[in-house]
Amino acid sequence: MRFIGELLVLGIDIYVFIIIFQVILHWLFAFEVVNPRNPKAQNLMRLLSKATDPVMKNVQKYVPPIGGIDLTPLVVIILAEVLKYVIYTLLY
Repeated sequence: MRFIGELLVLGIDIYVFIIIFQVILHWLFAFEVVNPRNPKAQNLMRLLSKATDPVMKNVQKYVPPIGGIDLTPLVVIILAEVLKYVIYTLLY
């Protein structure tokens, strides 16, 4: 049981890392540090979007952008950390 919990926590950590990486890449696109017309950069962004969109789109329905800033990644990261806390509480 503990092994499964540790795997879940590891999966959550990897998912949070993917979200953070996607946000950073999005900002690099916005400030044109990375060329958004580069096919490799577009493929990377599509891959990250495929990984995060199932959760982000559901949360986006309930969290409106504030001042033009999408807070959905922050909300998803907070929910993931709460889920990790619950898993740790059940394991120990």
